[in-house]
Amino acid sequence: MKKYNIAIVGATGMVGRTFLKVLEERNFPIDNLYLLASSRSCGTEINFKNKTYIVEELTPESFTKEIDIALFSAGGNISKEMAPIAVSHGITVIDNSSAWRMDPTIPLVVPEVNPEAATTNKLIANPNCSTIQVVVPLKVLDDLYGIKRVVYSTYQAVSGSGVAGVKDLKDGIEGKEPSNYPHPIAFNCLPHIDDFTENGYTKEELKMINETRKILNKPNLPITSTCVRVPVENGHSVSVNLEFEKEFDLEELKKALQNKKGIILQDDVKNNIYPMPINASGFDEVFVGRIRRDYSVNNGINLWTVADNIRKGAATNTVQIAELLIEQ
Repeated sequence: MKKYNIAIVGATGMVGRTFLKVLEERNFPIDNLYLLASSRSCGTEINFKNKTYIVEELTPESFTKEIDIALFSAGGNISKEMAPIAVSHGITVIDNSSAWRMDPTIPLVVPEVNPEAATTNKLIANPNCSTIQVVVPLKVLDDLYGIKRVVYSTYQAVSGSGVAGVKDLKDGIEGKEPSNYPHPIAFNCLPHIDDFTENGYTKEELKMINETRKILNKPNLPITSTCVRVPVENGHSVSVNLEFEKEFDLEELKKALQNKKGIILQDDVKNNIYPMPINASGFDEVFVGRIRRDYSVNNGINLWTVADNIRKGAATNTVQIAELLIEQ
């Protein structure tokens, strides 16, 4: 099997370290591995497949090495600066930030949904964590019934804010003031993720709206979203309300979701079985349940999705894109 030279940009961060964990678990064929981060993390030792690697400082010269694929998770500003440099050296970049997602020339890929978008383009964007988990079931249902309208309500874990978010939750439980969020997150919910825009939506809410349209290739699909940070350490939950163009059979719908690779159906309310973040943490699949008709509209349905936002919502989806590329 051919092996590839891989670079991890942001290797010491929460997602960067999960990149490495997922690459090892999935036995990605790696020849040489380069770990890159800011000067603060330079010299950090990280173990990968029983070998110790030293984190190097990220500079433009980092990409003069023979690198095939670079996985980026170091923030939008770093991606805007460094990704074009990497691409100029012939490196394929898969970027986990929001920097390139809505660029019409850049593919935005969820492998279970639009694998055909992962073409020979040298820069590929990884979607927002909450978007990834909802479009997997939405694609199944859109193919069957045609989605007419979408309403999202998210319940997003603090790990979505990285180490700082987790620290605020743990500090808040101990009665300390928050240092990352504008209000305490412990024992609280914040209807505020990312910055507010002039129309009253947050950037996170607009990401979900615009990214869903792009991934499903439905630029005019009516979508609205409310994104909420909740006092859960890991695992995002999203309540999804859908209106279809066509009539549907509820059991047929459930079976279609159950048969989709990448989805685990948990929908047995009589036995209190439904998706929860505490059970989704550590898994790569999207968990779907609480499926029921919405009787307030014609052809409406409600469902509840949960996924590990650091794995499927970030690292695993990125690695899956890389797997698509080496299969071509």
